[in-house]
Amino acid sequence: MTPKQALAFVRRHGVVLASAKGPVPNVVEAVASEPIKGSWWSHPKGREIFRVLQHLQSSKEILVCRLIEHKVTFVHRRLWPALMRTASHFPASDIAQVREEHTSAGHHITRDVAFPKWVPAEVAEEARKLNEKQALDALGAWATQKPQAPRRTVRKKAVART
Repeated sequence: MTPKQALAFVRRHGVVLASAKGPVPNVVEAVASEPIKGSWWSHPKGREIFRVLQHLQSSKEILVCRLIEHKVTFVHRRLWPALMRTASHFPASDIAQVREEHTSAGHHITRDVAFPKWVPAEVAEEARKLNEKQALDALGAWATQKPQAPRRTVRKKAVART
């Protein structure tokens, strides 16, 4: 998958996860053309996946946030008005823009841009034209589903036998 095809994938689906599994497709498995167990870094298409993710993260058409289950999520610009209109349904930290930066010392850091500071004026204007139901419908079924509680691993206690 080329970076251009990955952008079309996000545009088509509207909201996708970067690599996590969840209620929407994820980019990593789309690039790999198969489910991935474990880390995608060790997948034969790992370099291609990295290149595609970097392209999407730097695109002006993509909001990078932690919208779904606090995992890195890509939201295409066509859905930004719907996201803004339904912002009260999500924790502010989940709709903050996540920006990756490289420092002069060579370190990799992420910075969050709080919602609604990242929202362009024209998107805010478009959001005012939507009602809540239209906005939620545009985002998709995942937006109205209750998140599942994380699974807990139950460990059996060792029992001393005498």
